[in-house]
Amino acid sequence: MNRTTLSLIAGATALAAVTGFAAVSAPDPEAAGQRTGAAATLPVERTGLLCPRPSTSDLAETTYTSFTPVTEGADDKGTAVLRSAAQQSAPDEDASGDEESEKDGEDASGDEETEKDEKGDKDAAKDDKGGKPVLQLKEPGKPVAAEADGADAPALVGTADGRFASGWTAQQTTEVTAGTGRGLQGVACSAADTQFWFPGASTADSRTDYIHLTNPDDSAAVVDIELYGKDGELETTVGEGITVKPRSAEPVLLSTLTAEKQTDVTVHVVVRSGRVGAAVQALDDETGGDWLPASADPSGRLVLPGIPKDAKAVRLVAFTPGDADVDLKVRLAAPSGLITPAGNETLHLKGGMTAAFDLGELTRGEAGSLVLTAPDGSVPVVAAVRVLRGEEGKQESAFIPAARPVETRATALDNTAKGTTLSVTAPEGGAEIEVTASAGTKGGTPQTKTYSIKAGTTQDVEAPVPAGLKGSYALTVETRSGGPVYASRTLAATEGGVPYFTVQPLPDDRGVVAVPDASEDLSVLQR
Repeated sequence: MNRTTLSLIAGATALAAVTGFAAVSAPDPEAAGQRTGAAATLPVERTGLLCPRPSTSDLAETTYTSFTPVTEGADDKGTAVLRSAAQQSAPDEDASGDEESEKDGEDASGDEETEKDEKGDKDAAKDDKGGKPVLQLKEPGKPVAAEADGADAPALVGTADGRFASGWTAQQTTEVTAGTGRGLQGVACSAADTQFWFPGASTADSRTDYIHLTNPDDSAAVVDIELYGKDGELETTVGEGITVKPRSAEPVLLSTLTAEKQTDVTVHVVVRSGRVGAAVQALDDETGGDWLPASADPSGRLVLPGIPKDAKAVRLVAFTPGDADVDLKVRLAAPSGLITPAGNETLHLKGGMTAAFDLGELTRGEAGSLVLTAPDGSVPVVAAVRVLRGEEGKQESAFIPAARPVETRATALDNTAKGTTLSVTAPEGGAEIEVTASAGTKGGTPQTKTYSIKAGTTQDVEAPVPAGLKGSYALTVETRSGGPVYASRTLAATEGGVPYFTVQPLPDDRGVVAVPDASEDLSVLQR
């Protein structure tokens, strides 16, 4: 075998290892020599998700939810499993036989079969010593849920393949009834990556903010954490070279990284080696707390979707990497169209410095989304807003980062018949979307509705609810025409007069991938 052949084999092997989401198989002999030149859009065949540790409070009550929408063209086999980060199995163990997978699915499927099974679901997050899944899907189109109480709920690492991979989504929702960060805290589990931006964090005395790092791989990850305040980068003592052990989660208290106490900080996570999942848990002594997901990548145009219509205070935190200053144009996409907030027409950002702006009762009783634009889109920016609801002394907080658009499809989990608000905005052009309410975790029939979103507006749509709903359900948003479309989902409940709530943007699930048409050409082996 000559060197060219060996190089080609090594290259193909490396490509298959890096992509991870596409299966490599031999082409159909009948297709050899046929080239259409068009790329086919196919469901991804493997994906992974990471969920941070929910809480350190003994009063915490956490619900984990997992769901995959029905996808045309998906494989007819596969698994979707979430395990404790410390107990996750090797990749080969996830691809067990159908009989074993079905048995595990019955253990944590969310079905209301017997009291024993229900208790097993509730204790699944604690009793994980044998590698038993915390959650495992049994079929696409039906969500499953498990509960865990107290501070023992673990960080989760999961993998889905085959028919469960395309659009696989997971969520954790935690209610804390007292103490720092009391309220409703929700976060969608995310994929591992190598860089994250979190504008809106804090090292102030009133805040207890953690950056949660989760490593899904069999080798250690090395991470640098950079903090940027109002005057530029903060001096950190132990922010460089943080090691996250294999298949483990590491919470890092931001105030231990620097001696400077600042109300508004931008956190930049850079992974030197390996990859991690990352999210900031922002907890306040007086105004509750929530998860702060990563902002969309730095861009000259940002959309922060779904600010609640009854928001009492909105605080925008923005940051631009590099040395260039920028004057951001600020607009609010309201139900009637794009408007410019009085007194906040433009906001000045200095390069490399975090800036914060109090926008007050921005939405004034109507649904709204912020649209931020740099002149000519020439200077990239990251941003997030902190939202307060409720009256003085009984307020709760949540965060909305700049979001990615729903290019094809996105899903929000753990919805209930009451207390769920789906907010959709089309800042540039009108769009038509289709929203599907899945079956419930314990019963119900899916329902679908279609909505038209006018250009430049935000609408709180009356989302469908499954007929005969039992348990919680998933809402899947699909873009049918027009756009781009951005969306978020708010969960709300009132406890002791305090309006608990949490907001999650709905990024595209990246459940499909364009696969170029190709055919065999063995002559390359002879060149």
